[in-house]
This record gives sequence, C-alpha cells and structure tokens, in this order.
Amino acid sequence: MIQPMLAANAAVYAIENATTEGKVTVVVLLLLSLFSWTIILTKLRQLLIARAAAKKFFDAYATTRDPLDIKKRGEIFDGAPAYALYERGADELAYQLEKNPVTVKGERRISRGSYEAVKVVLEEAAAGQAMSLEKGMIVLSTAVAGGPFIGLLGTVWGVMSTFAGIAESNSASLTTMAPGVAAALVATVTGLLVAIPAMFGYNFMVTTIRHITQELDGFASRYANQIEHAYVDNRDIEDKIAFALTRVEMGENTPAI
Repeated sequence: MIQPMLAANAAVYAIENATTEGKVTVVVLLLLSLFSWTIILTKLRQLLIARAAAKKFFDAYATTRDPLDIKKRGEIFDGAPAYALYERGADELAYQLEKNPVTVKGERRISRGSYEAVKVVLEEAAAGQAMSLEKGMIVLSTAVAGGPFIGLLGTVWGVMSTFAGIAESNSASLTTMAPGVAAALVATVTGLLVAIPAMFGYNFMVTTIRHITQELDGFASRYANQIEHAYVDNRDIEDKIAFALTRVEMGENTPAI
C-alpha cells in the first residue's frame, strides 16, 4: 500500500516541478494516448463484430448451391466483410444478368466480358474492406514508435534545463538537481505508458486483420469461381475442349487452347 502511494506522490511531485517544455510534452503524450485508446476500443469492437458476423455468413453460404441464394432470401449479415463483398458481387451479377443477358439452353447467363466486370467489382470490394479494417491503425503505430521518443525528448530537454539552472546558480548539490531530474523523467514514463498498451493492441489487431483479409481473399476467389460455373457462358471454351478431344481421338496433335 505504501509503494503505490509513494509512486503517486512521486508522479505528482515530478509534474509540479516540471518545466513548461516538460508539461507540454506530457500533454502531447496524453492526447496521443487518448487517440490510441479510442482506436483500440473502436477497432476491437469492429473486429469482434466482424469475426462473429463472418462466421454466421460463411455458415449460411456453405449451405447454398446458387451464388445468389442468400441475396434472393434477403438475409443480411451486417459487419461481416465477406458479406459486404458478396453483396457487391451479387448486385453486379444481377445487373449484368438484367442488362447483358446471354441465353444458354433456355437459361440466362452472362458473357465472359460481363464476368470480368463482376471480378473487378469483387477485387474493389475486397480492397475496400481491407482498407476499412486497417483504418486508424496508423495512430497506434505512431503511438508505439513515437511515444517513447517524444518522452525521451521531454526528458533530455528537462535535464538540459536542470543543468543550465545549476550552472547559473553555482550550486551542484543533490538537493538542487533532484527536483529537475525527477520532473524530466516523468516525460519518459508517460511515453512508455502510452506506447506499451498501444504495442499490445497493435500486434493483436494486425494479426486479426491479416487473418480476416486472407479469409476474405479466399472467399472472393471461391465466389468468383462459383459465379463462373453457374452464370457464365462457357460455350467457346467447351467447344475448344471438345474439338481438342476429337483431335486426340483421331490421333492428331492437340492444338493449344
């Protein structure tokens, strides 16, 4: 009980004896800490919601056969990055089926050109979701990298002012030096208190974001592949394959497809 009281009294004593430059440094670090904690709490909530919603979406998508089933049923999975990508792709696919349809055996499909447009939308959606997940992380990386250096700057500045004051007063006793040095060190302590929580939060969130974005990229590829099989007119490719098989059966060299 005594140690925390001594630590608190020491911090108050140091701040009271800090120079103007030292107090400005501490205020800057406290503002940086406020921003970093805001990002930590906001981003943590976003990632927890994203992971929970993504699990529900993937479970629902795994039960479908048609890539447009979830959209047709009107199911919504707010907060799931994969669902946002799915919705963008489904909207573009529905638009291409309506505006540029191709009839194959009585069924509406899209051309290879329309399919490329759908793939571009999926790529844009994946990039947009990745940027949304990474938004604000620069604040945490700044707190981790810059917090200790800002604190060190305040400490060095405070020590320099302390020694300058000692030189002017011609008194080099410990009693004269102690208040200035203690006040200078509070900047470094504050910088570390800002950087340490930001470091743990940053590492955890970067790992989580990387996992979500890799999962998102995998889903985008699988989704595009399923759209191709279900809704794209592949008659040209099928004709080429059939022609190649015919040449092989006839004993001729297989042409490049």
